[in-house]
Amino acid sequence: MRTIEASELIINNRGAVYHVNCRPEEIAHTIITVGDPDRVGEVSKHFDRIEFKNRHREFITHTGYIGNKRISVTSTGIGPDNIDIVINELDALVNIDFETRTVKDKITSLNIIRLGTSGSLQSSIPVDSFVASTHGLGLDNLMHFYQQSISQDETQLLNAFNNHTQLNQSAITPYVNAASAKILKEFVEGFHHGITVTCPGFYGPQGRVLRMGLSQPKLIDQLTGFHFGNHKITNFEMETSAIYGMGKILGHHCLSLNAIVANRITKEFSADGNAAVEKLILLTLENIADSSL
Repeated sequence: MRTIEASELIINNRGAVYHVNCRPEEIAHTIITVGDPDRVGEVSKHFDRIEFKNRHREFITHTGYIGNKRISVTSTGIGPDNIDIVINELDALVNIDFETRTVKDKITSLNIIRLGTSGSLQSSIPVDSFVASTHGLGLDNLMHFYQQSISQDETQLLNAFNNHTQLNQSAITPYVNAASAKILKEFVEGFHHGITVTCPGFYGPQGRVLRMGLSQPKLIDQLTGFHFGNHKITNFEMETSAIYGMGKILGHHCLSLNAIVANRITKEFSADGNAAVEKLILLTLENIADSSL
């Protein structure tokens, strides 16, 4: 059995994985991820009790209970590169023996639910509403560094997207992965469902123009106009495709939930994005508490 070298999986002096700074017993098997480190406390303040609080750089983790249900909330920071760190390390905490540095015989599947903010790409999805992502469609390049396979349905969707946008004829190589049906079914009422596009930046990659011209000036119109069967693109942000792609390879159940704080079609921005996020947090925790997760 292959031993994972110290340079490949860094474990600190207290036996915690390096970036997330957690030991295996310090995380739950249902994990909420948030981009903003300050949002960790906004989630955990609703826990009935907190067992562990860990921090390293922008990575903060609180683990506790709602009733008898154990939950962790972890901050990732922004972007697919940070998701690469967090998902790999959360997986290592449950599926790698830190003493022998070998992969465990029995693999554990985590429930990973992202709570974030996002921009709507449909006029019918207003600010302060919520989206549950049926798919993560990546315009970043993270998953091209990993061996992956996609289903026939995902292949058909991706082919239709490439035919519609022709982005694959440029320097962009899109990829797509579906959400976990197991978790998605718990988030129906109160949520719009659709494809979430993940961009590798906030300005140019999301069609914003300040002082630099864009190589893809028609991107927003292309995304808004895409339909494939019952699927349409509802929103875009900076993490979902990476979570779905890595989660699928590693065998975890992943879902991305977003509060819409901007509508890029109507040009509106939420008057109180924090209130929308708080409502999403409460709804998510309620659904988790009432579910079989």
